[in-house]
Amino acid sequence: MASRKVEKVLNSNKKPFDFILCVTILVLLALGIVMVLSASAPSSLSTTGNSYTYVINQAFFAAIGIFLMFVISKIDYRYYKRLYKLAYVGSIIALCSVVIPGIGVTVKGATRWINLGFVQFQPSEIAKVGLIVFFAGYLADHKNELGSFKDGFIKPLAFLIPPVGALFFLQDHLSAIIVIGAITCIMMLMAGSRLKYFLTAGVTGVVAAVSGMFILAQKTGVGGFRLARITTFLNPFADMQGDGWQVVQSLYAIGSGGLFGLGLGESKQKYLYLPEPHNDFIFAIIAEELGFVGCAIVIALFAVFIWRGILIAMKAPDSFGSLLAIGITSLVGIQAIINIAVVTSSMPATGMSLPFFSYGGTALVILLCCMGVLLNISRAGNKV
Repeated sequence: MASRKVEKVLNSNKKPFDFILCVTILVLLALGIVMVLSASAPSSLSTTGNSYTYVINQAFFAAIGIFLMFVISKIDYRYYKRLYKLAYVGSIIALCSVVIPGIGVTVKGATRWINLGFVQFQPSEIAKVGLIVFFAGYLADHKNELGSFKDGFIKPLAFLIPPVGALFFLQDHLSAIIVIGAITCIMMLMAGSRLKYFLTAGVTGVVAAVSGMFILAQKTGVGGFRLARITTFLNPFADMQGDGWQVVQSLYAIGSGGLFGLGLGESKQKYLYLPEPHNDFIFAIIAEELGFVGCAIVIALFAVFIWRGILIAMKAPDSFGSLLAIGITSLVGIQAIINIAVVTSSMPATGMSLPFFSYGGTALVILLCCMGVLLNISRAGNKV
């Protein structure tokens, strides 16, 4: 019996992975590195004295990530199902680690980073992946219970309370809460939870939670910056020198790009007008330098990624693989949609990065590791 399982895994690893998905990932990554080079040059020169510091770091981590992606694509994804409970506990511990003295790092008033000496990263990036693995395993094991309100709606969502509490009260990290909550809901719906529960109790709960956050902000000042972000979103030009500065500079960049853009490297807003243009607002630099056509190509690449991810989920041989693929695909899709919406002032600013493009070495490595898992699921779904 054991030899049959080993033979099955080996045969699965011999199958080809999704070539279109792999090419899409590599093209997105290549474009991302080029845009980090262009967008970060002025900031990098101002901060480090070298125009290429940021892009060298990004390229280094990209190389590590690509290597890990192909290695992980050979590891049978079913192995992660055995660890889904451990992934949940590990995610909560990682989120709470920001309060440990000497490890937690505060940047711009938010304690969302941990420093292990050799690397600094946001534990929320690991928690997102850990919670995807957990819910894929949990929903697969309890798929017969998902039709009921208590066991198929309340109980799964109850597992979100500890990580969401850590993100809100310890890290004040609303964007991570939005992503994790949205991914969980998508996975639950795909697993078999009833849509009517989300349209009734779910909507009511979200409205109550959002109202509670803003009441808390008004009464205590906790998270008060979110009120300013919503006010700014409604009319960013009303406070162009204050809270509306970043959004206004982003809109200037997008507007000046026109149809074909000013040309690669020709952005004006990246010259210390748009704060940290290589991070959350890198899409504005894409729009300025590559124009509407460049933006359309980037969006089309993300659309292809989502399409291939859904196909992989549909072809997966088991429910765990299907849910894991949906979770990873949703992680990239949701972050891309929210980031582009924020940059174009279609929704209030949330501090969401653009997958494959925004600067951040450890986040990029974690993302590419997830791509390796997705490619392995595609192997299992492909027929010889």
